[in-house]
Amino acid sequence: MARALLIVLDSVGIGGAPDAARYGDAGSDTVGHIAEACAEGRGDRPGLRTGPLRLPNLAALGLGLACRGATGRVPPGLAPVGAVRALWGHAVETAAGKDTPSGHWEIAGVPVLEAFGHFPDTRPAFPPELIAALVDEAGLPGILGDRHASGTAIIDELGAEHVRTGRPICYTSADSVFQIAAHEEAFGLERLYETCRIARRLCDPYRVGRVIARPFLGDAETGFRRTGRRRDFSVAPPADTLLDVAESAGQKIVSVGKIGDIFAHRATGEEIKPGGNAACLDAALAAFAELPEGGLVFLNLVDFDTEHGHRRDVPGYAAELEAFDARLPDIRAALGAGDLCLVTADHGNDPTWHGTEHTREQVPVLAFGPGIAPGPLGRRETFSDIGASVAAHLGLPPLGAGRAWW
Repeated sequence: MARALLIVLDSVGIGGAPDAARYGDAGSDTVGHIAEACAEGRGDRPGLRTGPLRLPNLAALGLGLACRGATGRVPPGLAPVGAVRALWGHAVETAAGKDTPSGHWEIAGVPVLEAFGHFPDTRPAFPPELIAALVDEAGLPGILGDRHASGTAIIDELGAEHVRTGRPICYTSADSVFQIAAHEEAFGLERLYETCRIARRLCDPYRVGRVIARPFLGDAETGFRRTGRRRDFSVAPPADTLLDVAESAGQKIVSVGKIGDIFAHRATGEEIKPGGNAACLDAALAAFAELPEGGLVFLNLVDFDTEHGHRRDVPGYAAELEAFDARLPDIRAALGAGDLCLVTADHGNDPTWHGTEHTREQVPVLAFGPGIAPGPLGRRETFSDIGASVAAHLGLPPLGAGRAWW
C-alpha cells in the first residue's frame, strides 16, 4: 500500500533563507530562536509551559540536524538521542514571497516566480478606487481601518465603532492580503463572506494573493474575539499542482485545515476544516485511516502562525510545538506498510523578530514511514522537491517542478 500524509506546520521555519536580507529577515530563525528563548527562561508562562523546549520526537526525526543544515547550529535541546528515525533535510524557497499560498504552491510543485501584489504601509493603504467599488457593490456605508495592522489589535481598537456604524474593518499587512473583519451577529457572517467574494474579484487586477474574512464576536464591555469561521478567498495556482495530478489519476484526496482555501478549492477533494491544530490533526488521522491505496491527506496546521507567530508569542508557540511533538507517536501508529508521512513548513514567523509579519526562512523536511530508511536529504533547492517526492511515492506522473529524492 502506498499512501501519503503531507503535514505543513504553518510558519515553522528553521533559519533565514539565502535571500532573507532582501526581505529584511537576515538572521531570523523561528525554531532556533524559540529554543534559545526557552533555554533562557523567556519561553516560560506558568500554567502553560516552563523550561527548555522539549521536542524529543521531532529531534528523533532529525529536526535539530535539519536546523544545523540550514543555520550551522543545532538549537538547544534538539540534538537527537540515538539513531535518527527519518529522512531529514532543509528546503529553500524559490518563489518570490514569504506567504502561505506561495509556500504551499511551491511545496505542491508550482513555484511562483512573479511576486504577488502588496499594498503600501501608508494611510490609507488601499487605492481609493478599489474601496469606492467595494463600498458600492457590497452596499456598505463605508469602511474602517484602511491600513497595515495586527488583526487582533485593530479589532480591539475599532470593533465597537464597527458595530455602531456597520462599516467593516479593512486592513492589510506585508503579505499579499486584503482582510475584512466584521462581527458575526451585528454585520452577519454570510454578508461578510459575500463582501469578501466581491473584494476577491476587485483585487484580481492588483495581483493580491488572498482576501480573508475575519469574523469576530463579543462587545466593548467583555472584549472582542475572533472566531474559527475565518475563510480565505485565494487566487488559483497558475499551473497544475500535486493535487491536480493526483485528481487526474483518480486518487483519493482529503484536504484538512486551510488547504482548500489555499488552493482555491481546485482538486482539493474532500475538504475538512475543524478549528485548532489538535482537531485538524485528529481529522487528518481519521481520514488517513480510511484512505485507499494511492490516496493523499494534505494537512495544514495554522495555529503556529496565526495564534503565536503573528502575535510574537514565544511561550504559546513553544507550547504548540510541544503539543504537536506529543502527537508524533499517534502519527507513526497510523502508518502502515508502504505509507509515507512528510512534515514540513511553508515559511517562517519568528516570534522573537521585529514586527508581526512572516519571515523568509528555510523549512524542515522530515520524511518517515515503515520501510523508509532514515538518512540525510541535505539542502533541497526548492520546496517543490517535497511535492515531487510525494508524487513519486504515490506512483504519479512527475510534477512541473522539483526533483524527487527517491
